[in-house]
Amino acid sequence: MIGFEYYNPAKIVFGEGSANKLKDLLKKYGTKSLLLVYSGDFIKNLGIYKIIQDAVDELGIDFSENGNVVPNPDIELVRELVKEGKEKNVDFILAVGGGSSIDTAKATALGIPYEGDVWDFFKDGVSPAKVLPVGVIATTASSGSETSNAAILSNGEWKLGFEDDRIIPQFAIMDPAYTVNLPWYQTAVGIADVISHLLERYFSDVKNSDTTDYLIEGAIKALLLNAGRLIKNPKDINARAEIQWLASVAHNNFLDAGRNADWGSHRIEHELSAQYGITHGEGMAIVTTAWIKYISKVNPWRPALLATRVFNVDAYDYSKEDRALVLAYRLEEFYKNLGLATTLTELNIGTDKFDVMARRATRNGEVGHYHPLDANKFKAILELAV
Repeated sequence: MIGFEYYNPAKIVFGEGSANKLKDLLKKYGTKSLLLVYSGDFIKNLGIYKIIQDAVDELGIDFSENGNVVPNPDIELVRELVKEGKEKNVDFILAVGGGSSIDTAKATALGIPYEGDVWDFFKDGVSPAKVLPVGVIATTASSGSETSNAAILSNGEWKLGFEDDRIIPQFAIMDPAYTVNLPWYQTAVGIADVISHLLERYFSDVKNSDTTDYLIEGAIKALLLNAGRLIKNPKDINARAEIQWLASVAHNNFLDAGRNADWGSHRIEHELSAQYGITHGEGMAIVTTAWIKYISKVNPWRPALLATRVFNVDAYDYSKEDRALVLAYRLEEFYKNLGLATTLTELNIGTDKFDVMARRATRNGEVGHYHPLDANKFKAILELAV
């Protein structure tokens, strides 16, 4: 185990009717001008919009809104929101939805107090002097951004992340009932996103990390179990509650304690979704299995360990390389059962941009920690994903 610091101040309000506590939460922060960020009219259908409207009316809070968030959120919308936020003296940003809305809100919270362009944080890693507080009402179980210190933003063919503890939301309201009527595809890509965060943390080059090893293995088992329940009955509220909580657990950095997470697979997927606009969770389903197949040949011990502990692949009968390959095939089967693509061919993506993506991703050096990837290795994994 290596040394670590852990910090996460997000207040979790979980369960049925939890959104009704919004007024008290906003009152605590002395909110005067609130900007609501979301995607589409679903928040009105779920009754969330009325709860927000009632809360700001009762507290006398100036209220503005933007419902134009799209998947793989774009810098241009954030720039619009920053401009509006400056004009209206916004002092609190509320995101409703999933990772795209939350990351848009985080980026806006960075940009409003900043004199320069908000893309500076993502491109140049500028450290913010001030960040506005963000709150979240989560309506999906996927990215875990509701309790993470990270935001991902797209700018043309660039998709970059920014991390700072000050963009961790002040509170995250999670009512599993809001996820029950999601389209199955959105549920499935969310599950794929959750397991990708667990796997990235599991694939660590630190060997003496038993506590987080077993915690991650247990979380993966719980996710597989409850995903199976949802496949049988998409309305299973208990399974949805488990998965929504797992989404936060997988990405609130607690499971990073004492280990180095990899994140190589995410860097590959970010290139794919920036280049082709694919959904992140489905992209991770494709990339993760390809990454494990590649790693099975060069550094198989972590995937082999996971195959044994989670999928009961016997270490006596199988070599480390074989166990790692079994893990790839088991995960591939899992993604297929969710109804997701597991190859780039299924998404009509060819090989013509592989060189461009590999060079762009590795422009500042190798990516990933468990087995660092240069441009050639990066491209080799993409080729396995075809």
